Amino acid sequence: MIVAITGIILILFVIGHLLGNLQIFLGPDWINGYSQHLRDLGPILWIIRIFLLTTVIVHIYVTIRLAIDNRRARPKAYIEKEHVKATFASRHMVMSGLIVLAFIIYHIAHFTVRVTDQRFALLKADPLNHYDVYSMMVYGFQNIYVSSFYVLGLFLLALHLSHGSSSFFQSLGLNNKTLTPRLAFGGRVFAWLLFLGYTSIPIAVLLGLVKPAQQL
Repeated sequence: MIVAITGIILILFVIGHLLGNLQIFLGPDWINGYSQHLRDLGPILWIIRIFLLTTVIVHIYVTIRLAIDNRRARPKAYIEKEHVKATFASRHMVMSGLIVLAFIIYHIAHFTVRVTDQRFALLKADPLNHYDVYSMMVYGFQNIYVSSFYVLGLFLLALHLSHGSSSFFQSLGLNNKTLTPRLAFGGRVFAWLLFLGYTSIPIAVLLGLVKPAQQL
C-alpha cells in the first residue's frame, strides 16, 4: 500500500514536471515565466521539494524491505528458475529505482542547485527579468555526455514505470482477469510516452532545433 500510494504521488509529479519542461518548445517566455511562477512560491516550493524527496526515499526504502522479506521467505534459491509472467522491469524494480534515485540527485545538482556547469552563473535575466531557464536547459543539454546520461536515466525511469504504473492498481486490490492485462498494457504505453516526451528535449537540443536565447 505504501509503495502504491507513494508511487501515485511520484507519477503525478513526473507528469506535471514533463508538462512544465515541454514549454521549452513554446519559446523562452513560456518556460522562463513558468520557472518564475515556481520561484514565486518561495518557502512553499522548498516544502514541496522536501515532500517529494521524502516520498522518493520512503518509496525506495519500502520497496527494498519488501524485496528483502521476499528473499527471506525463500532462503534457498530455485535450482531452475523460469519466468512465466514476470517481466524484466518487474524483476529489477529495486535496481532501476536506485539508479533513478542517482539520476534525480544529479538532475537537482544540474538544473536546481546549478553546481555542475559554471556557464549557468553567466546567464543574464531575460527581458522580463526572469532567470533564463530556457538558455540554461539548452546549454546543459548541448553536452553529449550529459544528454546521454539523461536519456539513460529516463530509459530506466520508463522501465520502472512500465511495471509500477500498472502494478499499484493490483496493490490497491483494483484488479481482475479482464482489467489487469489492460492496466499492464496501459502502464507500458504511459511509461514510454513519458520517455518520448522527456527525451524529445535533449534530442532537439543536440539536433540544433532548439538554440539558446543568449550567447555566452
